[in-house]
Amino acid sequence: MKHTRYSILLLLVLTGFLPGCTDNFKEINTNPNAPVDVQPSLLFRKILFDYGDQMSYEAFVAGNLLGQYFTAIDFNLFDRHSLSEPQYGGNPWPFIYTNLRDNEILLQKARANTAFGVYEGPALIMKAYMAATLTDLYGDVPYSEALQGKAGVITPAYDTQEAIYTAAGGILDNLDKGIASINNYKGATALDGDILYGGNRSKWILFANSLKIKSLIRISGKVNVKEALQKVYTEGNFIKVNTDNAVYRFSLTQPNNFRMSTARIGDFNLFIMSLTSQEVLTSLNDPRIQVFFRPTAAKPGTYKGLLNGPDASKLSISVADYSFTGTVFREESDKLYANYMTAYETSFWLAEAAERGLVSASAREWYEWGVTQAFDYWRTALPSSYLTSSKVAYGQNGQNPIEQILTQKWLGNINNGYEGWTEYRRTGFPRLKTIAASLNNGLIPVRMPYPGTESALNAVQYKKAADKTQSNSINVPVWWATR
Repeated sequence: MKHTRYSILLLLVLTGFLPGCTDNFKEINTNPNAPVDVQPSLLFRKILFDYGDQMSYEAFVAGNLLGQYFTAIDFNLFDRHSLSEPQYGGNPWPFIYTNLRDNEILLQKARANTAFGVYEGPALIMKAYMAATLTDLYGDVPYSEALQGKAGVITPAYDTQEAIYTAAGGILDNLDKGIASINNYKGATALDGDILYGGNRSKWILFANSLKIKSLIRISGKVNVKEALQKVYTEGNFIKVNTDNAVYRFSLTQPNNFRMSTARIGDFNLFIMSLTSQEVLTSLNDPRIQVFFRPTAAKPGTYKGLLNGPDASKLSISVADYSFTGTVFREESDKLYANYMTAYETSFWLAEAAERGLVSASAREWYEWGVTQAFDYWRTALPSSYLTSSKVAYGQNGQNPIEQILTQKWLGNINNGYEGWTEYRRTGFPRLKTIAASLNNGLIPVRMPYPGTESALNAVQYKKAADKTQSNSINVPVWWATR
């Protein structure tokens, strides 16, 4: 009984203290040294670096398998086109949305505080850029209702790809608004954190207009873009020279290094030259083969690729017989750039537009200029006879000019995410191969599958989107695809 009375008394005493324990609870449990906000300059730099870093890694381990630049010789379900089982990479959805979220925070800061207004234009341009990448890969995706968790929207609807490109608040609209915001900004605040252009806002306008050219041509099979495209071309305010490229250069040392340059050598050497790369580069007698790949160990001076998608469990090869990826991706990776938009890519877009009659220009001149710029970008001397050789000379010797343009753009874009595969999906060029041991019935995928997290966390909206793509099939083309 004595013990019971003591317990009751202790409980009453402690209860008397409880209201006091909750007083100032938030203040007591808040770390005064932890940041609760972030300066726009730091957020801007984070977005630019993280997206470029992540997508450059994705280019190496996933995009370059789908685009058939590289072949994976082990842990290669992705290379065999089982895209719902990403291994080293192949799931860009999370980091694209993470950076879109951070970019939205930056955009809201720019609009809420006039001192930060300088960031509005670049933030709108980056929103357009990342949204384009996202929808180009997946098709319909959460967009207009996305990134609104604080407002209680946690199961956003999927917007159509057409709307993401063409509706108010979409890609093309945000590019126009971004340009207008930069032109209208009269403040004195510097664009700090800009690792692409060092705060030069005029170059952001060049970037935006090159993105407009790219976006308009990409959807040109579905929308009449001729007038809008001619307007951008006539104004001429787009990326024309490599010094205006939207890129940042990796360093050899951390933390700003190319991620695969410090990967385990065993992981790095899982990726070798694809047979597609071998055939394209050797048929063109293209010296960039020495930059992109290494000669075989078995036969110095010889380059050899392997057909994509081998069954690793049945694979019996000597890696000495095949070409590993080049030193630019490892020992000399400080010569490598995270690639957003370049002069050569813009030139190839314009060459295609001219060839298709979408702009009044010389397709041959833009094509040859694009080739020249791409060689310069990759620090490779352009042979004097290259542009007049049988397969490179524009429209000569029975060559298809559109195929020539797309093949040269494919070569230049080896470090540019999923672009090589995306342009194949749009045009059919270059001519990719049926892979060795396909897990997709011998078909080359034409979209990325929505990740499993969507079916778990956004089930109702995911089902609507999945139903439109034959249960999230990777063989259902996105809206802009016309071939």
